Amino acid sequence: MNKWTQIAAAFLIGASLSLTSLTSQAANYPDFTQLVEDNAPAVVNISTKKFLKRTSRHPQMPSMPDEIFRHFFGIPGMPQQQPKEEASSIGSGFIISNDGYIVTNHHVIEGADEILVRLSDHKVLEAELIGSDKRTDVALIKVKAKNLPIVKLGQSDELKVGEWVAAIGSPFGFDYTVTSGIVSAKKRSLPNDLYVPFIQTDVAINPGNSGGPLFNLNGEVIGINSQIYSRSGGFMGLSFAIPVDLAMYIVDQIKKDGFVTRGYLGVQIQEVTYELAESFGMKKPQGALVAQVYPDSPAAKAGLEAGDVIIEYKGKPIEKSWDLPPMVGMTPVETEAELTLIREGDRLDKQVVIEALSDEKTARAPKGQLKNSTLGADFRDLTPEEREEIALDYGVLVKKVQLEGAFANAGVREGDVCKKWFMAATNQKRNSSNVFSKKRFCFSRR
Repeated sequence: MNKWTQIAAAFLIGASLSLTSLTSQAANYPDFTQLVEDNAPAVVNISTKKFLKRTSRHPQMPSMPDEIFRHFFGIPGMPQQQPKEEASSIGSGFIISNDGYIVTNHHVIEGADEILVRLSDHKVLEAELIGSDKRTDVALIKVKAKNLPIVKLGQSDELKVGEWVAAIGSPFGFDYTVTSGIVSAKKRSLPNDLYVPFIQTDVAINPGNSGGPLFNLNGEVIGINSQIYSRSGGFMGLSFAIPVDLAMYIVDQIKKDGFVTRGYLGVQIQEVTYELAESFGMKKPQGALVAQVYPDSPAAKAGLEAGDVIIEYKGKPIEKSWDLPPMVGMTPVETEAELTLIREGDRLDKQVVIEALSDEKTARAPKGQLKNSTLGADFRDLTPEEREEIALDYGVLVKKVQLEGAFANAGVREGDVCKKWFMAATNQKRNSSNVFSKKRFCFSRR
């Protein structure tokens, strides 16, 4: 074998090995073809119409009502019977029962005068709104039909980060578009969405995918595609889905009662930072710090206090503060729940009877801000520079002192630094004028 023959043989062997390697890698990627064939017929396109009244009355003065022209100038306006303007939106949904119940997002059908559903056989049916829930962005609609294909529902609690998932929907109106990716994170908390522990994925989701199903590799729906994070309006690798366990809890209430009732604990909570955990004698940051207990609330009746750190709810650990609201929200009203909390370094168990949440009640304090009106002051965490300046690794800064309250009576001023223990230590006798000792709990950094 000459030199060139040896080179050619080596090249062929290398190419063969590379092809084998690529084939092996390709074999490790999931095949979604069967999943799509089985489930696409149960995914629908949803379009809505909103009928708007015309405001343009006269071509040269469009904002002037007809009555003004007729009364003062004798000039007729536009004809009184004008066709209504229409505003439309497009989304997705999926069929959960043979007789026509369909799940989608609240924002897809919000304010709609007409809801149209296009099935996989291109048949278009008008849908009835059964009910929707703005807080979780879940809606239930129904079409008059029989023997419809349905999806299989899974359990979002069993979902694991890194698991492959696929979405079917109508991005930009393109029906039955399939995209895939992995679960990037679980229990994501987004602004103004206290009651939804979102599933974060890198599945390409765009306008029109809203309300569509997110599938696991078993062909089960484990989420409802709801939001994207984008600066351009398009996909950027951050998509968020509502867990199907939560969605079906909402759907069941809508079907049964026509509305949704949530559990209410009656506390404002704040994240437990590393500095807070250290000051509370905790090994690591975890749980939800109670920043305020609302009067006459279930928490107040159970004896919870500002400064408590809730670390377990009904036996389930609270890793982050945002874990708590969804757990409370899904607790049936008038049932008892056990809380485990840390108070002044001690572990305590409390039994609380959950009540119904009204629209006026809130559940979370602004991040980085601690407020306790019973003490008469507002606080914030110390910055790293401030901690270095006063050589203290813990504490809160007094932002504002009210004219009346324990802080004012104790001589605390704006800019003072207080140790974290004061919240629990002063709560039991908070109505006493001399309960708060500045010498014991606070000092001036000036």
